[in-house]
Amino acid sequence: MNVIKQVFGTNVRQFTMVFALVALLVGFHLASGGRMLTSSNVQNLISGNAYVLILAIGMVMVIVVGHIDLSVGSVAGFTGMSVALGIHQLGLPWWIAIVLGLLLGALIGAWHGLWLSKLGIPGFITTLAGMMIFRGLTIWISGSVSVPVPDQIHFLGSGYLPEWGPGFTGMNNSTLLLGILAIAVLAWSQISTHRSRVADGETGLDITPVIIRVVLIAAVIAYVTWLFGSGRPGTSFPVPGVILVLLVIVYHVLTQRTIFGRHIYAVGGNKAAAALSGVNVSRVYFLVMLNMSFLAALAGILFVGRATAAGPNDGNGWELDAIAAVFIGGAAVSGGIGTVAATMVGGLVMATLNSGLMLMGVGADKTQVIKGFVLLAAVAFDVYNKSQGRPSVIGRVFGTKGGGQQGTASTAVAEDDLRTEPTPKITAD
Repeated sequence: MNVIKQVFGTNVRQFTMVFALVALLVGFHLASGGRMLTSSNVQNLISGNAYVLILAIGMVMVIVVGHIDLSVGSVAGFTGMSVALGIHQLGLPWWIAIVLGLLLGALIGAWHGLWLSKLGIPGFITTLAGMMIFRGLTIWISGSVSVPVPDQIHFLGSGYLPEWGPGFTGMNNSTLLLGILAIAVLAWSQISTHRSRVADGETGLDITPVIIRVVLIAAVIAYVTWLFGSGRPGTSFPVPGVILVLLVIVYHVLTQRTIFGRHIYAVGGNKAAAALSGVNVSRVYFLVMLNMSFLAALAGILFVGRATAAGPNDGNGWELDAIAAVFIGGAAVSGGIGTVAATMVGGLVMATLNSGLMLMGVGADKTQVIKGFVLLAAVAFDVYNKSQGRPSVIGRVFGTKGGGQQGTASTAVAEDDLRTEPTPKITAD
């Protein structure tokens, strides 16, 4: 039992949502007659939900600082349509159109951020107005018609890693190489962390749990690699998935390993105390809102690429899926709690529900009902645990500081054993 605790951390219950995700995947696979865990379905699951997961990365930062952004779907639809029109009507090269689209998203985020940080208008009101404005602008500039995009953007939204193989491996070797690289980085990270702890003088550390942990996670990565790389010829790990993975790494480091990330959690945990500690609260609000619309622009471009055309109704309801992913991932409504990694688990839970229910022939209406109850049950269970004085089960996914208790200044993810890290000291830039 002691070895298990050393492998998975001091409390195995912190993996509740991860276990729930695995149970959903296996359950739907059995219920659908083996159609869930197939190469084509998991490829579609990632590429078809990448845009929502990208929105969720930005949304968790907004919610952690104590606000909410209702405009992300409209901003995504507006920027996607702007990129398509720039290429189709203005004759812009596709890459210039993408750069301008991302800049447009950043400008919209700066607009929202100014209202929030300088004028004190709550993010809910600011972005509600933005939702109306940019939804109307999307329909206005498009003339209520769809606008096609070139193959290069289509590749970004639904392409795959280059075909290489299969040869003797029997699978796409680009995906195989990506999986081997992921396992190598994992092993290096775990072992180097263990050596650092030993060098720091920690006693009672055994290398055996580290090796077991590496082997277990490597086995999961190997299976996922095989799943993505053994599909029909011409398919592999989706390009939107590669973009998503890179963003998760970047934003995990940003939120958990930088001063700015600590400031985000400090502002969300206690704005007044953060300000007294020297944190520029207005700057944090401004940058978080700017980043959110930037990611919304990227999500809109990827969706347009997958759909092969920008439509006047793109983005409708996307903000609700992103918000649901964040709260299922354990974020606190009052702010201060939430991680990118846990949000990805929450988003994958919602994506798995969509895919599994569709495979079982459940209609869109019933799917929405089920997803609503899942969201309500997850948050209610989390709140119940807090009201009983117990650590938040959902909030502890990937080791949230204080088990999800409110008022925490900072959260951190410890990759070595998913244990809770001490609250970092808040310092001014």
